[in-house]
Amino acid sequence: MTHETAQALIDRLDVLLDEERRALLNGDLEAIGTLLKRKEVLIDALNAQEPDAQAGIADLRGKVLRNQALLDGALQGIRTVAGRLAEFRKVRRTLETYDRTGRKSEISDIIEHKVEKRA
Repeated sequence: MTHETAQALIDRLDVLLDEERRALLNGDLEAIGTLLKRKEVLIDALNAQEPDAQAGIADLRGKVLRNQALLDGALQGIRTVAGRLAEFRKVRRTLETYDRTGRKSEISDIIEHKVEKRA
């Protein structure tokens, strides 16, 4: 990377954080991965700057916190969906019943999934 001024790096990071926000709001997970790599490069370059040249980075704190909250929400949503899909798979494989005393029993693998080909 060329020797950019700290302010130029901060400006680039500012634009990148806005891009990241749009990707998070649109659910574009592929773009988020690409942006992460670019963000790491910019942060590494900023860390290489003199401490007094990094004063403007404090202004980006709000955007970073906002994006982190969006990312946390997206991850929670993904975990919720994964849990629901796991429950659906379980329902397809097992049958849960209750006896007269209220004890739950599970009958597993009673459903065979076969594909029948007809000519």
